[in-house]
Parts: sequence; C-alpha cells; structure tokens
Amino acid sequence: MEHQQQEIYASREHKQSHYDKRLILKIVKEVEAGLPRKEANRIYGLGKSTLHGWMRDYGSSNYHQNIKRKSFSNLQKRTIVRAIEQGRVTIKEAKTAYNIKNENIIRSWIAQYKSEKVEICIENTSPMAKDKSSLKDLEKEVLEKALQEAELKIKALNTLIDVAEDQLKIDIRKKSGAKQS
Repeated sequence: MEHQQQEIYASREHKQSHYDKRLILKIVKEVEAGLPRKEANRIYGLGKSTLHGWMRDYGSSNYHQNIKRKSFSNLQKRTIVRAIEQGRVTIKEAKTAYNIKNENIIRSWIAQYKSEKVEICIENTSPMAKDKSSLKDLEKEVLEKALQEAELKIKALNTLIDVAEDQLKIDIRKKSGAKQS
C-alpha cells in the first residue's frame, strides 16, 4: 500500500517574506507540465512578474529552449517605424504597445528601413531651360531621375510583397540558398 506524502511548505508571514523554495520548484514543474501561467497565478495567489521570474530562474533548459520569441513581419516592422517617424508614437510607447522586449530592437528597425528611404527631389526649372547645361549634365539628371523612380518602384514592390505575405500567410520571397529542382 502506497502512502502519499503531502508536502507542507512554510507559509509567508507577510508580503515581503520569501516563498519556500520547495513550493517555488513545485509551481515551476507544474507550469512546465502544462499548467497555464494564469491559472498558476490564480491558484497560488502570485503576481505575473513573480511567476515569470521563477520560470526564468528555475525553469529547466528544455523549457527555455521551447519558449517562442514573438516575431514581427516586415509589414508590421515598417508600420511601427512609420508611426514613430510620423510622430504618432514614441519609441517607448511603441515598445509598450507592441510588447517588444527592448527599445534597441525598434532602433535597429528604424536604421534598417532608413536605408530604403529615397528622397524625392522636385526641380522647378526644366533641364532644357538651363543655358549653361551641357549634354552630359542633362544625361546625368535623366539617369538620376530614372534611378529615383526605380528605387521608389522597388520600395513599393517590397511593401506590396510584405502585405501579400502577411495577408496570405505564405513566403513569397525566395530564401537564399534554397534548393531548386
């Protein structure tokens, strides 16, 4: 006949007291076994950050490997960057609103998409109106304008592909190093 031993844990005297380490490890094991964190918080009267800290500090290596990081599509990243650049939100507000781990991630997105930006220069006078303009200068201006238009088209196509990938939930862009049949 098996005798089940019920473990008794030292109770906390007040809110600043520490939890019994055996209780902490028991709760961590239960969460790793599938108990939802929200439920563990309710059952044991824990705060979200308390359980989060315990899972971080006492969770098994297997548990840590299975934690999925939140990932953002290119469209979502561009939308967040655009909102910051237009002054609708600050980096700190975007971090909180989109549950992003730290502000440096957002700053890297801003730097990434800044390289895609194309400044559009509109010249009021036509190239033909310049008396001193040589044929080479005219060709250079035409080529620069063509380059600007090509860069704008590339940016528009990238945005279109991002929207399509996001809405259709498929990868349209070919991955580098992909095998071809």
